[in-house]
Amino acid sequence: MKTGWSAGWIAMAAGLALLAVACGHDNPSAVAASNSPASSARAAAPSAANPAPVIAPEDNAPPASQTGGFDGQRAYDYTAKLVSFGPRPPASPAIRQTQAYIVSQLKNFGCNVDTDDFHAPTPVGDLAMKNIVAKIPGTGQGIILLLTHYDTLRLPGFVGADDAGSSTGLMLEMANLLCNNKMKPANSVWIAFLDGEEDQANFTTVQQAQNTWDTNDTLFGSRELAARMDLSGDLKRTRAVILADMVGQKDLQIPPEQSSTKWLADLVWKTAGRLGYSKVFVSGEVGAITDDHDPFLQRHVPAVDIIELGGYMPGSSMPYWHTPQDTMDKISPRSLAIVGHVILASVSELQKKFR
Repeated sequence: MKTGWSAGWIAMAAGLALLAVACGHDNPSAVAASNSPASSARAAAPSAANPAPVIAPEDNAPPASQTGGFDGQRAYDYTAKLVSFGPRPPASPAIRQTQAYIVSQLKNFGCNVDTDDFHAPTPVGDLAMKNIVAKIPGTGQGIILLLTHYDTLRLPGFVGADDAGSSTGLMLEMANLLCNNKMKPANSVWIAFLDGEEDQANFTTVQQAQNTWDTNDTLFGSRELAARMDLSGDLKRTRAVILADMVGQKDLQIPPEQSSTKWLADLVWKTAGRLGYSKVFVSGEVGAITDDHDPFLQRHVPAVDIIELGGYMPGSSMPYWHTPQDTMDKISPRSLAIVGHVILASVSELQKKFR
């Protein structure tokens, strides 16, 4: 996923100040579509950048029959495939490979796919970017929008398994499940894979990567999507936005994020509690996080950010945020299964609320 701290902004859940969050990667070549979405995801070959970790029994995903049909192991496999491409910052050969993979998978799932190619002026030049949106049609006019970003930070060796490979793998499995559902929901569900979330600078050290955040040079994909949906009138039809970012780490604990729309955060966390996940979707509140939900909040669209920051805080047991250590050995299929189940069930609750 994506995370970025502005210098002097570090905010703990206990409560000092504001925290700004964002993620990023880059990478190499070309991807062939597989006949089977699952086999394509599982085809990710181990490499130096993407070692094949041993998954501890406690991190195994529960059967999909226990998580509303959401397959946490398959989400993990999609994540591993993304990470196998290597670092994938905007306009890199690797991100083009990533884009081709995401589009091919969505089409294999039977999704209607829209792409938006756009250019963004950044400190490292004018960069070509692409948003990819899977659209599951509903019987009514409303839209429920799910978000993730798939780009990575410009830092040598940074492959972004959690930031934000984890949420992208999760949303690929979400698309696999929803696009194959023959029952049309009351509201359309759009799943947007966003480019250009991370700060567009060429970082050479972890210290720079963890302490640099320029609001003008981040969130390019979400700003583009929100603006386009505003112009088309689709934003007026959007009932809720659910953003996932950094959701794959082991021992996951996700508190509500301060700037998220309260009724929507309450819906998600109450749903998690009802499903038995109160030790993962925990109480309390983390400070406001700058992330891809912000352009929608600024346009008065209800939005919630589902993000875990604990493993990234300085002094924590896993301070691998925006470091080359953000690799697949940090990712738990169980965590992906739980978050996927909660988002899936939350979408169902929103369908009831807005039918």
